[in-house]
Amino acid sequence: MDIALDKVCEIILHARAIDVKEGPTDPASGSNPIDDGNLDALTSSPDDATEEELRDVISGLNDDERADLIALVFIGRGDMEPEEWGAAVRLAKEREASSSLPTADWLIGIPNLADLLDEGLNALGRSCV
Repeated sequence: MDIALDKVCEIILHARAIDVKEGPTDPASGSNPIDDGNLDALTSSPDDATEEELRDVISGLNDDERADLIALVFIGRGDMEPEEWGAAVRLAKEREASSSLPTADWLIGIPNLADLLDEGLNALGRSCV
C-alpha cells in the first residue's frame, strides 16, 4: 500500500464521526443541551466541519494514496479479494480517471465508508487497533 496506515485510520475516524450524525429531529425544542444529554451533538448542522475535514484529508492525498483508499473500499465490500490488490488499485485509478465525481465526494457518499475501509485493512492483515 502506498498510503500510510495512520492516514487510513484518520479517515476511518472522520468517516465514523459522519456516520453517527443524523438530521435534526427536534430543531426547535427550546430545551437545555445538558438536560438532553447533549444529544444535539449527534445531529448534522450547516456549521458542522466534520464532513469538510474528511473532504480536506482525502483531497490532500496524492494520486497513489487516493487509489489505495478506493482499492481498500473495493476489497472491504467484497468486490475484489486481497490477492487482487494490484488489480484493485488499477481499477481505482481507472475510476478516478473516468469519473467526473471527485474521489472525496464519491467516498463520502458511501454510507458505511468507515466499515468498508476497516474491512479492507483487516483483509490485508492490517488494523487501526
